[in-house]
Amino acid sequence: MRRALSVAAYRTRVSLARQWGGYLALVVLIGLLGGISIGAFAAAQSTESSLTQLARNENVADIFILDGYFNPSVGLESGYNPGLLRTISRLPHVRDVHSEIGLSMGPVTRAGVITQTDLGLSSYGSVDGFGFSQDRVTISKGRMANPDDAHEFVTDAATVKELGLHLNEMVNFGWVTNAQSLNLQGNATVPKAQRFRAKLVGIGTSAFMDLFSDQSSAASSQTLIFTPALTRRLRECCANDMISGIQLNGGSRFDATVETELRKVLPKGVPPTVIKASVKEATAERTLRPDAIALDVFGGIAALALLLIVGQIVVRRASSRRRDLEVLRALGATHAMIAADDLLGTLGAILLGALVAATAAVGLSPLAPLGPVRPYLPTALHFDWPILGAGVILIALALATMAVTAALRWSPYRDSTRLNRLRPASLGWLTRNPFTSALPISAVTGIRYALDPGTGHNKVPVRSAMLGTALAMIVITGNLTFGASLASLVSHPALFGWAWNYELDGGGGLGDVPQPEAAKLLNADPLVKAWSGVYFSTLRINGVSVPVMGASPNAPVGPPILTGHGFDARNEVVLGAATLSQLHESIGGVVSVTSGNGAMEHLRIVGTATLPSIGVVGSSHLEMGTGALLSYRLIPPSARNLFDSPRPGPNAILVRMKSTAGATEGLRSLRSIARTLRLDVSGGSVLGVQRPAEILNYSTLGTTPDLLGGALAAGAVIGLAMTLVTLVRRRRRDLALLKTLGFTKRQLATTIAWQATVDVGLGCVVGVPLGVVAGRYLWALFARGIYAVPSPVVPVTTVLIVSVMALALANLAAAVPARIAARTPIALLLRAE
Repeated sequence: MRRALSVAAYRTRVSLARQWGGYLALVVLIGLLGGISIGAFAAAQSTESSLTQLARNENVADIFILDGYFNPSVGLESGYNPGLLRTISRLPHVRDVHSEIGLSMGPVTRAGVITQTDLGLSSYGSVDGFGFSQDRVTISKGRMANPDDAHEFVTDAATVKELGLHLNEMVNFGWVTNAQSLNLQGNATVPKAQRFRAKLVGIGTSAFMDLFSDQSSAASSQTLIFTPALTRRLRECCANDMISGIQLNGGSRFDATVETELRKVLPKGVPPTVIKASVKEATAERTLRPDAIALDVFGGIAALALLLIVGQIVVRRASSRRRDLEVLRALGATHAMIAADDLLGTLGAILLGALVAATAAVGLSPLAPLGPVRPYLPTALHFDWPILGAGVILIALALATMAVTAALRWSPYRDSTRLNRLRPASLGWLTRNPFTSALPISAVTGIRYALDPGTGHNKVPVRSAMLGTALAMIVITGNLTFGASLASLVSHPALFGWAWNYELDGGGGLGDVPQPEAAKLLNADPLVKAWSGVYFSTLRINGVSVPVMGASPNAPVGPPILTGHGFDARNEVVLGAATLSQLHESIGGVVSVTSGNGAMEHLRIVGTATLPSIGVVGSSHLEMGTGALLSYRLIPPSARNLFDSPRPGPNAILVRMKSTAGATEGLRSLRSIARTLRLDVSGGSVLGVQRPAEILNYSTLGTTPDLLGGALAAGAVIGLAMTLVTLVRRRRRDLALLKTLGFTKRQLATTIAWQATVDVGLGCVVGVPLGVVAGRYLWALFARGIYAVPSPVVPVTTVLIVSVMALALANLAAAVPARIAARTPIALLLRAE
């Protein structure tokens, strides 16, 4: 072996000086395709976990809770409660607590006039660093406000546009006390002592909380953010609510434990509104999964292209040295010497190319992650060592195995007499077939060339052409099917839980819609087909806090059922698929439900449903896979009617309109009912489709999967074109023989056209159905992953158009080499004969 390696090293040094271009091409190809593949896999992981990266950058809390609320009717005289903050900070597992308070303030005119509209701009003041050191606001323009300067503030781009502000502008503000806000009606003049000026020094957002919010929660996002220096002056007099971010020692592991303790210490009258960072991150992962899947597929296609292209080069290199190896054998070279010959150079080029691929992947890393989080993360090189290491090892091992196999395959010591015994497959049926016998000789010859791979030195990659076409069509058709299904999901609200037209909202999921008056008006409306009243709350199911929607058994309007059936009695419950999995239960199982007053009941699980993203605004509420649908009587009356309204009723009414009702007429009719019921007094309104965070972000991410799918399709098409060109080039000797027998240039072109059409046509016949099946299967997996109704759509017309275009491309790809073959002198190709 030492002697063999010595000879191989000498041969490598000699051949390197003469064939360095071939080795360099090998390194460049491996580096380019391998870098794209490794970079795509790394980008997929980075994309899916991008919100987690942002959470670390912003120092996000584990739990957010509404722990202060101004409501004199239940004895809450201020939203700010320092005693409660001290109590929370002493709870088990709590590491740190930072808070912000909602301030009753807004922009004023020079005369000091403030309006109710201005007060609705959600002005928040940091108490102790919330937004500054914890849950940091991400600034896109300007800078963060100085926490010690009461005359600086930041806001988001939407508010800047709405108010017509610009960076570094001085804005007049005014505030009202809690006592004054009770009597405030319309425009009011703020006393001079309650006015001040502040400079807009930065434009940004609390990206973690805002990026992946459901549409129903959009109104709860903060807009004007003021410093602790100002908050210290106003927190005792002008705080209408308080939100705290709680960081835990054990992270999200203790979410449930701490949430239970928080509910015990909350003042009576404060609604238990809790948001968990882990739930936000899970929603983001589901939202970003399509891009991650597309990147993984893209990386897989690039890896496959790497193996095919570089593998062909390695095999061709080994086969082209067959005669040199026979000379070495004649000179007395051993089997080991011949097998090792040229392997050192090839293996060295493969290893160097794998390292170049890792370097290229790192160079591409600043482009990741994809999606809405990307603008809020710093642009920098990322070293994902597990993926880089695995990529280098797999590329080197796979290509080295191919190189060794090729070296052994083309060794002169290998018995190759069996190859000479191979005979072409019998294709006599072509001439006996009634269909082909009526075709011109050029067509029959083209069909024969398309099906006959040949043997030995005359072997042609016919199967590669068919396989390449099938793979290309699987990729393209699967991507089209997935894309059409995604578009259908976004455009059909029933698929993501909104199986009605409108919602009469009592006010943020907490207010009441007066039941008798509403029932009378809805039943009398000729455009209303059916309606159901629902209540929102949070109950403990098997000890786990679950957002619930309470309704009547057999309600005429409700979420779409995925498995099983809807609940028909008080002792039955329908769960979201994620909640069912979280509880480790199955349909037919029994769960215990504990209400706020401590009463426990046992319910049988009768089905799963895709739940709408509605409920208490700013709190943990229903999502597509999270929550429960059960009898509203299981929710205590004190929780159903939190504010002890004189006109109690459901928190919302879900309304399905008749198919003959136009969107404008139906909305106008329900708004008239809302005005009659005076829902605006408690902040209620008529809501159209409320989309979950996943659906909202698919509209912004939708072009990325299309671009990646187009890149995959382009790669598949290029690979197919290269295969067809190789196929025609390998047939040049046969084409020369046809010219000798009298074929004209036109007949040669027709022969090649038939050859390409048959190869690609057979690939389409196999690839298109498999692509549809693959696309439907992937969509079903994806839909179940986000807990939507799995309803795949096949774009038949588009698929047919793509198939026709593939046939046209086959003829276009074969046209150029066909012209070259037709013009090549016969003697040049047949000289070797």
